[in-house]
This record gives sequence, structure tokens and C-alpha cells, in this order.
Amino acid sequence: MKPRDFASPILITLGIALAGCSGLAQLAGPALAQSDPSPPAATSPPAATSTATDTPTSTPSPTPTLHPLSIAFLRDTDFPGSIINIEEALPSGANYYRYLASYWSEGLRIYALLTVPFGEPPASGWPAIIFNHGFIPPDEYRTTERYVAYVDGFARNGYIVFRSDYRGHGDSDGLAQGGYGSPDYTIDVLNALAAIRNFELADPARVGMWGHSMGGYITLRAMVASGDVRAGVIWAGVVASYPDLLERWRRSSSGPGTPTPTPRGWRGTLVETFGSPQENPQFWQSISANAYLQDLSGPVQLHHGTADTSVPLEFSILLNEQIQAAGGTVEFYDYPGDNHNLSNYFSSAMQRSVEFFDRFVKGN
Repeated sequence: MKPRDFASPILITLGIALAGCSGLAQLAGPALAQSDPSPPAATSPPAATSTATDTPTSTPSPTPTLHPLSIAFLRDTDFPGSIINIEEALPSGANYYRYLASYWSEGLRIYALLTVPFGEPPASGWPAIIFNHGFIPPDEYRTTERYVAYVDGFARNGYIVFRSDYRGHGDSDGLAQGGYGSPDYTIDVLNALAAIRNFELADPARVGMWGHSMGGYITLRAMVASGDVRAGVIWAGVVASYPDLLERWRRSSSGPGTPTPTPRGWRGTLVETFGSPQENPQFWQSISANAYLQDLSGPVQLHHGTADTSVPLEFSILLNEQIQAAGGTVEFYDYPGDNHNLSNYFSSAMQRSVEFFDRFVKGN
């Protein structure tokens, strides 16, 4: 998944309204391509040490199956990048168009919010940001709700923004199985990354990624699995190793950082199957993005409120130290007394985030 060569984008004529959008007949925007309604062919899960050959051997040797949570599994999975389908034109933002869009991920139609700046795109296409939202109960999730100010902060500064709903959220196909015990959401985001790099108005060599909370976990994993993310910004991210997620994170009245004495859910399943981190450190390392920080695809910027009661501040502090130790480029900002959403310092955090993307993605 390395950056590919990019031909000059098709010049898009502005002022063509999308048809079939109730109440939006006068909304003008770029004429964007519609996709084939059929999903791309599904790919089979990779084997641990398989190598592609033109002619199969008569007696292939058995190979162990990679665990779906492992970084190696993500690296060996093909993300071909479907066409982005425009489902509906939405009311425009201050200086950008808004669309309800969809793309394909493992044969599932995944819905997303797409923004495109006004005006003629640069010769290479607009820089883009893949936007990874945090946990919202899937049955309460709506594409056009939540994170409105966050999306606006990047969209009004000259970026295409592509915010995947993830499977099982809103109208997206599939089951929402959670972010930490399943690779599904990360796979949906990596397919979103491939789709935006194929998008006619985007520059495939200038794509960044932003994530909040669970979306920060996804962002970090994407950046060690793919070489196509130029820089990442993470707010209040669940960015600890799996052993630390297991032992140091419990969202309860006891507060963040309280050890979980009896693992349940995905924690219990993994411990029962593979043993504890002390008993099987190799497995727990294989599923932790923190063990692959030397392979980060670009610089990282971290933001965290000191009064966050949802995700421990120590997760961002430790990741900052780990990236430095791995020789990577990282910036870390903490916000005294602020909460999980950085509500008190939102403007400062957004300004720093935009400037970071301008430096490392847009190329200013």
C-alpha cells in the first residue's frame, strides 16, 4: 500500500446540481461520478507466509492463519479502493460542498460524509483527510450528526474530508462488533483510504488521517499498516498497547487507569484463547500497533485533556515517549482541566491540528 503515480484529475465543471435530492434542487456542486451498485469481488483472508505465484504447487505446504487483529493481517490484506458513490447532496458549508456518500468494504456498502472545497482543484487534486470518529452507540449514530464543528474545521481550510460511518452504523451494511476485539472498523477505514486515493478530485499523495478516542486507535493502526497516510492527528486516543488496554483501562466510577481485575468481553475472549500478556507476550505484541512504531507512515500529533474520564491521559503520554524512542516525529499537547472532547480548548486544538496537516499533508 505505497503511494501510487497519479494522472492529472478530470476537470470537473462546477455549478451542476445533483438530481434526485429532495429540497436541494438548487444546490450546486461538482458533478461527481456515480459508482456501479455492485460491490467489488471479496478477497479471501491472507495466510501468514503465503507468496503469490503464477502456478500453484501440487502439494502446497500448510501455513498458519494470521490473527485478524494482528498488524501483519492488515498489511497482507488487499484494499483495492472502490469508487465513491454520491448518494445525496447536502447543504453546503461555509466554502465547501457536503455529500452523503458510500463506498465498499469487504462487500458491504459503507456510508460516509464527504466534503469537497469550492473552486477548481489543484493540478494534483485537493489534499484529503480521512476522519475517524470515536465510539457512538451504533443505533444512535447518524451520518450528519456529531463532530460537525470538527469536520468543518478541516473542510473550511481547503481539505476534502471523508468521514466513514463504519459498518453497522447508520445505514451502513454489516454488524457493529466494536473497535477493539475485531478488525472490522480498521478495515473499513483502510478501504476508505483506498477509495479517497482513487477519488477524482483528491491528491492520492496528500492524505492525512484524524481520529478521536476509538478513532485514534484506528488511526494509529492504519499508520503502521499502510504507507499511504502522510500524517496523523489523534485527540484523546485509545492509543495504548493491548496489554495496557487490558490492564490499565476501565471506564467506570473508579476512573481511568484502574486495573480491570476480571477481563470481560473482548478482553476475556483474548485471554481465554491466547493467555495473558505475561503468558503469551508474542501474541499481544503482534496485535499492538505500539510494537510497530518504527514503521509509522508519517508524523503524529497528539492532544489530550488532563481531566479526561473516558481515556487515560497516560495513554497519550506513553505513546509520545514511544514514538520518540522509535525515532519518529511527534508533537504532544495536553490541556489542563479539559475533558474527553477538548471542549474548553477546542479552538486551540483545532488550530494546531490544521497547522500540522498544512505542514505535513498540504505541504505548506
